[in-house]
Amino acid sequence: MQALPDSPLASDAPKAGRGLLRFLTCGSVDDGKSTLIGRLLYDCGNLPDDQLAALERDSRKHGTTGEDLDLALLVDGLEAEREQGITIDVAYRYFSSPRRAFIVADTPGHEQYTRNMATGASNADAAVLLVDARKGLLVQTRRHAYLCSLLGLRHVVVAVNKIDLVADGESVFQQIEADIRAFTASLGFITLAAVPVSARFGDNISTPSSRLPWYTGPTLLGWLETLDITHDRDHSPLRFPVQYVNRPNVDFRGYAGTVSSGVVRAGDPVVVAGSGRQTVVTRIVTADGDLLEARAGQAVTLTLEDEIDIARGDVLSAPDTRPEVADQFAAHLLWMAEEELLPGRPYLMRLGTATVPVRVTSIRHKVDVNSLEHLAARTLHLNEVGFCNLSTPTPVAVDPYTEFPGTGAFILIDRQTNATVGAGMVSFALRRATNVHRQALTVDRVAREQLNAHPAKAIWFTGLSGSGKSTIANALEQRLHAQGIHTYLLDGDNVRHGLNRDLGFTDADRVENIRRVGEVAKLMTDAGLVVLCSFISPFRAERQMVRELFSAGEFVEVFVDTPIEECIQRDPKGLYARAQAGKLKNFTGIDSPYEAPEHPELRIDTQGRTPEQAADQLLGVLGL
Repeated sequence: MQALPDSPLASDAPKAGRGLLRFLTCGSVDDGKSTLIGRLLYDCGNLPDDQLAALERDSRKHGTTGEDLDLALLVDGLEAEREQGITIDVAYRYFSSPRRAFIVADTPGHEQYTRNMATGASNADAAVLLVDARKGLLVQTRRHAYLCSLLGLRHVVVAVNKIDLVADGESVFQQIEADIRAFTASLGFITLAAVPVSARFGDNISTPSSRLPWYTGPTLLGWLETLDITHDRDHSPLRFPVQYVNRPNVDFRGYAGTVSSGVVRAGDPVVVAGSGRQTVVTRIVTADGDLLEARAGQAVTLTLEDEIDIARGDVLSAPDTRPEVADQFAAHLLWMAEEELLPGRPYLMRLGTATVPVRVTSIRHKVDVNSLEHLAARTLHLNEVGFCNLSTPTPVAVDPYTEFPGTGAFILIDRQTNATVGAGMVSFALRRATNVHRQALTVDRVAREQLNAHPAKAIWFTGLSGSGKSTIANALEQRLHAQGIHTYLLDGDNVRHGLNRDLGFTDADRVENIRRVGEVAKLMTDAGLVVLCSFISPFRAERQMVRELFSAGEFVEVFVDTPIEECIQRDPKGLYARAQAGKLKNFTGIDSPYEAPEHPELRIDTQGRTPEQAADQLLGVLGL
């Protein structure tokens, strides 16, 4: 095992007062990101003797550089990464040079881990984009360049790595530099530089390379050390998302949180973005005593002159620079889940300290990361980026992400699994017409129920095609009608002849189908009716979405639990036969899933029971 030469900067004592730079390395797989970071750590003298000894042992076991130390192993800490020779997780490392301190995030190159790269970029000030000199710009190189721009990074250096492995290094470097500048011309980078390097041998990493005399620009470390990031968050208007209302006793009420941007001082006027209520900051409280001011990144508790209604998720700002408050906004969305995005499906959105329900109402376009073209799309798949409209039931404070990352960035959460499924960057609020308000009605639902002499309800039948939903619902409506109950039956086939005739049977269309029907069912119950809804409604998320439209006791979920084998045998419309023959796509139970209810109000087993008997069972529990 050959030792590396002495670290070129190891003898230099670090100086005090350096500014911290957070940067990430990104690019396609095998471009040498981990090796480059290992070289930076070594060249800056940031490796203690015991870590060097461990690196030597690991290089014998896992190394890919022959007799040389494999510097990539300093960063690729996961056993799976060492065995495969790739980076999976985001690895963070702290190191320092004589001129600056750094936190570097080594992000994955594989497309399937693009979401990890986005995580690393979200807290970075700059990016080192690696390109293999032998391969030039690849799809993943372009993807990462675009994501850097999307995530607000404005300083990028392109490290053209493995320059020692190409014959005519100068012309190769010049062509790659020209290609990357052409591709990123519209991405809004403030600074874009290119440096030819060999991470394995240290060329142009911390010291100029004698093997590349044609290059006269800065080294990679030199570029990082001198990068000016004075456009920091201190110079932006104040944003203070409230995380916690601190009320230890009746004599103290404070609002805890982290200053997202700007500066707040005792005596400053502030306004609650959502309500518009204005007050004055009286104290800035910390565990170590009061402060005169707090800057971006500091966690503090603010006390205010007036007792006003403030809760977690509210945002305090300066009165003359308030964020937008809107229930609809446009945003770029990076989809991070294996399951596709379904417009109309309810998700949870976490924006700052606020967590609210949200729906993607439309996908305006998705972005081809290779060409930056805008493409039509009805859904997004894993690692795809789309420009979308989103809607929340209540207004939230939002800012353009490029100006205020703290109040412009959000994640989407699946309500069933609590998994993070998307990361979004707000572009702008969508203003609704100011003349659209709810009309106060004199005759309300209670009055209609009194006139009808029975309560209104929504009875939701769900089950596979052929399970008997419509037959049982029809039998139940006959009995209710005979008793003088005012009813209406919404059937899946019938609504597709009118209200939903424009929808197909993709997952996205099924979601929209149930959303529309749920809204109609809600209107019908407001009219005082007992509305019976017979729909396959295969997804739990949409059934839950409809349930949440109603008050407690108004919604009754009936699971018509007929095994698929029985449904196939019945096959009243011949649909199963067509689906099994491949002539009918997206058919529930065959090539599209059905998620059975977990806690329905009533489960009906149709085997050995007539529809009339099932209807009688329902009458016994409905209380009508």
